[in-house]
Amino acid sequence: MPFDPADAAFLDDPYPTFAALRAVAPVHEHPLLGMPVAVSHAACSDVLRARSLGRIWADAEPAADFPAFNLLHRNSLLEREGESHDRLRTLVAGAFNRGHTARLEPAVRALADKLVAELAVQARLTGSADLMAHVAHVLPVEVIAELLGLPDELRPRLRGWSTAIVAMYEPDPGDGRRARAEVASAEFVDALRELVVHRRAHPGDDLVSDLITADLDADELVGTAALLLMAGHEATVNVIGNGVLALVSCPDQWRRLVADPGLDATAVEELIRFDPPLQLFERTAVRDTTVAGHAVPEGTKVAALLGAAAHDPKVFDHPAELDVGRRPNPHLGFGLGVHYCLGTPLARVEAAAVLDALRRRMPGMALAAAPRRRPDFVMRGLRELRVAA
Repeated sequence: MPFDPADAAFLDDPYPTFAALRAVAPVHEHPLLGMPVAVSHAACSDVLRARSLGRIWADAEPAADFPAFNLLHRNSLLEREGESHDRLRTLVAGAFNRGHTARLEPAVRALADKLVAELAVQARLTGSADLMAHVAHVLPVEVIAELLGLPDELRPRLRGWSTAIVAMYEPDPGDGRRARAEVASAEFVDALRELVVHRRAHPGDDLVSDLITADLDADELVGTAALLLMAGHEATVNVIGNGVLALVSCPDQWRRLVADPGLDATAVEELIRFDPPLQLFERTAVRDTTVAGHAVPEGTKVAALLGAAAHDPKVFDHPAELDVGRRPNPHLGFGLGVHYCLGTPLARVEAAAVLDALRRRMPGMALAAAPRRRPDFVMRGLRELRVAA
């Protein structure tokens, strides 16, 4: 087995293992995951781009136990291919591109500043504060809620729903997490259906209102909202957490960023590359194909290990080093090809807003305690990150 995705030492730092695998071959069979895994940048790019590979949804089983979870994913843009995908992506992209990122940016920057100011006060009063609790977990939820136009009473529940649902993407979530994922999915479906009914009668300046006018059916609209919640929330939480950990672990790069605000854009890309929040993205062969010479028969799944691709020395000079000014930076953190992330502009705004606020409010920021990591492989992130001001 190339690696154990539940091993704590591996989860703490998977990149040396990925380097050892890359030195042997670009693709490896992984019996525990039940699919081959691509570990080079070129092979991962092939997995993401190849039209011989697709996202083919298979219901969580037994299907009778997961009706809401399966409904969300069966109607998700991410789980479709061909004409069905192209139609839905065109409609969603059209709604998303109606100025929502520009509309939200001032509010995102103001909220980031407020949250970081509170973090700084707490850190100065007590000696340290948890960036995850004060900033990383709060900002993305509020941004997604504002994007979708969710009422205030639903917003506190978003984080729990998202965390419960994405736990199903881990190799072995266990019966308890599987059950919680279905409960969260059902509650989210019910809440979104009520919101859609309300927005049909009372449209607003939000994405749900735009999606209603874009000819999505009710289940597609709910599935799209769920995708935005999970991708927009979980990924951004972990970009912020993993990224700030990287910066405080490399104080020279933090000082460089503090001294030069013009590096914000390249720094965001580098933080996503250095420790990607999404480590694995799988696809299924729609016909017999190969990835970097490795046979992938029709119906077989294959995974791109995005963290491994991000540290490929054939593409990135000194990949184990953080470089906030790195150019070029062709990381795969937002995907490639037909499934390239539609929310990329908004994610960049959120990460840049946090960096800007930290620079101004906590220029002497430092690591105050060993970080506590989530015990997950696919969605890589932290439970706690205590920093000093």
